[in-house]
Amino acid sequence: MEETRPQEEIVEDSFFLTPAFQALTIGVPFCVFKLLFGLLALRAGLPSAFLSIFGWLVIAWAWADLLMNLARVIYHLAGRAAPIEYCTIAQAGRLFKRPRLFLAIDTLISFSIICFVLWSGWIVRLSLEESYLWYAATTLNLISISAVNIWIQLRRRS
Repeated sequence: MEETRPQEEIVEDSFFLTPAFQALTIGVPFCVFKLLFGLLALRAGLPSAFLSIFGWLVIAWAWADLLMNLARVIYHLAGRAAPIEYCTIAQAGRLFKRPRLFLAIDTLISFSIICFVLWSGWIVRLSLEESYLWYAATTLNLISISAVNIWIQLRRRS
């Protein structure tokens, strides 16, 4: 007789939902978007101290989040539970015992950054190399989301 498990357990066993996969395909691309946004803010803010300071803060935030995501990958590959979250905002969420909610807020902010860069026209201020970095982050993020959705649908019992 086949063992039946709730759908959530089946999905949780997926490679697509491992911390390493999520960090590399969601977290790292979001860090790239934040980093490039910070660089664009610096360029836009050369005459303005506010935008320059803001740009440097965003760059520092992006690097901190990148290190946290890479740490999650290392902990996962070592088979150990990570003592940190994927990003600084989710880490702050631990203070309220709601890191997942704060991770969702970070996701909203990241998508807002993407939209701002596109709709403000700042996207054209990226150098060729930075544009390729933006394209790679976008491609990795969107393709991985699609692959996860396909996998979930294939695993779903009709």
